[in-house]
Amino acid sequence: MTPRRARPLARLVAAIVAVVIVLIAYGLRVAAGDGNPFDFFGYFTNQTSSLTAVVVIVVALRQLSGHRIPRALVVAWGVGAACLVVVALVYNVLVPGTGTAPPWVSVILHVAFPVFVVGDFASASDRPRLPWRAIWWVLPYPCLWLAVVLLRGQTDGWVPYGFLLPERGLVSLAAHVIGILALLMAAAAAVWGLSRWRARPPLRP
Repeated sequence: MTPRRARPLARLVAAIVAVVIVLIAYGLRVAAGDGNPFDFFGYFTNQTSSLTAVVVIVVALRQLSGHRIPRALVVAWGVGAACLVVVALVYNVLVPGTGTAPPWVSVILHVAFPVFVVGDFASASDRPRLPWRAIWWVLPYPCLWLAVVLLRGQTDGWVPYGFLLPERGLVSLAAHVIGILALLMAAAAAVWGLSRWRARPPLRP
């Protein structure tokens, strides 16, 4: 196997493993009698890990078949990497040890997979640099997630993380939302900056 094929294959395997781990975690919740998919996939970790894994799988399959990666896909790859930085930081710094998943599931989804995706993206020479004008694409998905979570908190009372509970008050909610989005933009800036390392020329529109 040539190095040119080994890297996409490693991406494919890692992303498939992440999807399998998410499905196993969901299966454990179902077995425990708490299998509401809207609750399980309402967690930013589970959503982001699944969506980023799908993006990485598509990237790997296109590379293995000899096709170029379209601009939108590379941007989605960068967005996924930035969101996984937030996943790792929030879980390991702000809310360590929380959740009902087995510890090994948490380690894979909150440490191993984010480290792999960001490390692979940063060190890869088989993808172009991300244009700074595209950095704002990191916002729509997390903003939509936050809007749905806050709406659910006000209606059915379910939120995935305690710091988003409605009873904490508008000031607390606003501070946490602004903090999350600021952290997200900082993570995106880091990922966009890392995309300059060992990369091909920047993407064209």
